[in-house]
Amino acid sequence: MTRGANVSLTREIPNLRGLVLGAKWNAGSERVLDDNLVFAALLCDHSGRVRSDRDFVFFNQIASAELSVQQLEQALGDDNVQIEVDLAAVPGDIERIVCVLYVNEGPAQRRTLGQLRSCAIRVLNLDGNAELVRSEELATGFDRETAVALGEVYRHRASGQDEWKFKVLGQGYSQGIGGIASDYGVPL
Repeated sequence: MTRGANVSLTREIPNLRGLVLGAKWNAGSERVLDDNLVFAALLCDHSGRVRSDRDFVFFNQIASAELSVQQLEQALGDDNVQIEVDLAAVPGDIERIVCVLYVNEGPAQRRTLGQLRSCAIRVLNLDGNAELVRSEELATGFDRETAVALGEVYRHRASGQDEWKFKVLGQGYSQGIGGIASDYGVPL
């Protein structure tokens, strides 16, 4: 899927109960960059912002408060990292789960996502791990960015029913996690 494209997940699979969101990248010989990349999820309400720091799932907080979104200890398949989403457990006031990737080091290091050889996000069915969606190659659009919103799972309410969709974002941030925190209301 290309940047900006979206797909209905639950229209295609009506009994879909959960997802695995996986990120895969290749930093080549840049081991330090590879070791300092963080994949995280932001649970956002109708305003597009997190309700509190408890809605930021990353290596220091591996699950949301109600356990609907959790980082997996070990990624399966070809992904570097994965996050599991239990769709039924996502609080009703959460409208989107945004997956981000950022460089976790001081600006003096000058490592950027532009150094990546490849980067993609994919969506798997929690039941059986069948791939449902894979983004296009996103690394080709990176330059000096140190963070990127890769994609989002979002709730579309129509006719009194929730439909879960996925959208590829690929939105880069040269301000790193600070830019993401500003846009999504994450207290740092």
